[in-house]
Amino acid sequence: MAFELPRLQYSYDALEPYIDAKTMEIHHSKHHQTYITNLNKALESYPELFEKSLEDLLANLDQIPESIRVAVRNGGGGHYNHTLFWQIIGPKSDSKPSENMNSLITDSFESFDNFKSEFNEKATKQFGSGWGWLCQDKSGKLVTLSTPNQDTPISSGLNPILGIDVWEHAYYLNYQNKRPDYINAFWEIINWEAVESNLK
Repeated sequence: MAFELPRLQYSYDALEPYIDAKTMEIHHSKHHQTYITNLNKALESYPELFEKSLEDLLANLDQIPESIRVAVRNGGGGHYNHTLFWQIIGPKSDSKPSENMNSLITDSFESFDNFKSEFNEKATKQFGSGWGWLCQDKSGKLVTLSTPNQDTPISSGLNPILGIDVWEHAYYLNYQNKRPDYINAFWEIINWEAVESNLK
């Protein structure tokens, strides 16, 4: 089965004023769709790969035929990263990390403030296009990192549970070159229940 664009669980204007409706519409219906289109096109040459999950493809890029590996990494990574992104954000609410989630964050970063500062720094300092992440390593500890382009932590053996898109297409209409302002606004729309559901 070819990969398809997931439907959002909220309207394009639901995240205003933090993310404007036009940015959401273009980001979801154009940018995300393009990654899926490119992934499906790459896999047409090896239709048996459609039987694999997106996670399996990205976790085993070394097993993807070399002729389509870059396209799968870019298109598949773009599809995976954006699908997670849409799930862990939502209309502003009083959603806060649960006691369990907060305990995991404290165990890994000493405090929530330390985690937030470290996450913001990784996302802000990612040169050019990319992502900022909170991930679980194989021991279950939480770590922050950034990745360039549409690279995904899955390809490095990590489990991403929270990610922010810092490509300019994610924020430029509203924030122009002020990436730190966009990152600060991101904290207002995190759905912590969805983040916790990504834990393994």
